[in-house]
Amino acid sequence: MVSDIPVPVLEAVPNISEGRDLGLIREMVDLISGYDVEVLDWSTDPDHHRALITFIGPPPAVEDAAVSLADFAREHIDLRKHRGVHPRIGALDVLPLVPLNDMSMIDAVYSARRVAEAISDLGVPVYHYGYASSPPGRDLATLRRGGFEELIGGWPLDRFPDQMAGRSSAHPTAGVTCVGARKVLLAWNIFTEGITLQEARSIASKIRERDGGFTGLRALGLALEVSGRIQVSMNLEDPFRTSPLDVFDAIASEAGALGGQVTETEVVGMLPDTLVLSNSEDRLMLPDPGHARRLSERLARHIAARRDARRGGAKWQYRRSSL
Repeated sequence: MVSDIPVPVLEAVPNISEGRDLGLIREMVDLISGYDVEVLDWSTDPDHHRALITFIGPPPAVEDAAVSLADFAREHIDLRKHRGVHPRIGALDVLPLVPLNDMSMIDAVYSARRVAEAISDLGVPVYHYGYASSPPGRDLATLRRGGFEELIGGWPLDRFPDQMAGRSSAHPTAGVTCVGARKVLLAWNIFTEGITLQEARSIASKIRERDGGFTGLRALGLALEVSGRIQVSMNLEDPFRTSPLDVFDAIASEAGALGGQVTETEVVGMLPDTLVLSNSEDRLMLPDPGHARRLSERLARHIAARRDARRGGAKWQYRRSSL
């Protein structure tokens, strides 16, 4: 039966160091869409000077699209001219691969390492992170310490790349790319008013795992020059293990104690089920994202479309919708 045939689905969520040139970002989205993958979402942030694209599909197609994107970023983004509030070391800064259906984490690790090798062949060094590192668990904060500028003069003794691309330092314009395998995470930003940047940084320090806070939480306090707002920017690595509501309440409490308040929450990329199933959108002050950004719903439709194609004896090919 067609329904018994495995439908492996791999997700890629490239973070690109370009958040202001919408024409260039749309070119990247179009480039990815030329492969047999489905682009679920893309977003930009001019203060972070960063774009994020989410796409899914059969592992070989996802791998090919990711390498093509890396090549495009290498050719079109010059980190010597890049200034944003978010840490970065690469034109294609971070490339996580996430197994979503009929794949194991080790399958995603193999995909990540194949992609890393192909990016290295383009002349861009690569760090492995997450489950793809050896031993597993290397984190992005460590790899990005000091930014692109620290790597352009040579490799720190504790941070030689896994794929050196024949270089003794970062690529002069494209830097270094971090390629990893991970679980579904929650990338989100909480906006505040009535507190300073230093106070936001203090809150971030109190809540993140590295300083004794919530398990799996990475957090930074940032000042956004374009919008003039203060933000706590976070990645929650396992939103099923650590409740986003608990994190939100902690930030609201800390901001309130300082005479400030939380004004808005923003999810970057797709919404994991933990937000949808807990009906927590209102408490988290999330604008209604609609069904298009609910990961489980888009994944179910994607799997159904590929099974329907098999039932008809055709090769599945994604037909683009307008995003």
